[in-house]
Amino acid sequence: MEINNSVVRRAVASDAAAVADVWLRSFAAALPGVRRAHTDDQVRAWFREVVVPGQETWVATVDGSVVGMMVLDGEDLEQLYLDPAWQGQGIGGRLVHLAKQRRPAGLALWTFQVNESARRFYERHGFIADEATDGHRNEEREPDVRYVWRSGEQEL
Repeated sequence: MEINNSVVRRAVASDAAAVADVWLRSFAAALPGVRRAHTDDQVRAWFREVVVPGQETWVATVDGSVVGMMVLDGEDLEQLYLDPAWQGQGIGGRLVHLAKQRRPAGLALWTFQVNESARRFYERHGFIADEATDGHRNEEREPDVRYVWRSGEQEL
């Protein structure tokens, strides 16, 4: 798929529905065996009422349509999701690069252990697995892994 007119920018209130839809499609495609803790409507309300207005939320758009989203919270890369149709096009890498620019001292994130493609993606971008849990701290109760990135660490 050719990327024309791609833009990465801060999300605005009118992006909330599209951001939630990207999250929902990506989660369903990447994690079909993981129990979601919230309904689609709850996810949409959370993005509309909490995430987009109150957190540092970024969107990647192509020809004006939201195809990716990222949320930063302190040193945490809280969310990074791409529409499945747009994965493998370099958009996720652009978002990670932006996160590193915004947090040059370092970043941390959690992903589910079963999400092998996400784990490979983060490892390619210089993140190192730092801690694994049985999932007792996340709402899905799914085993997860914490990754960290520090400026100056080797990247492929």
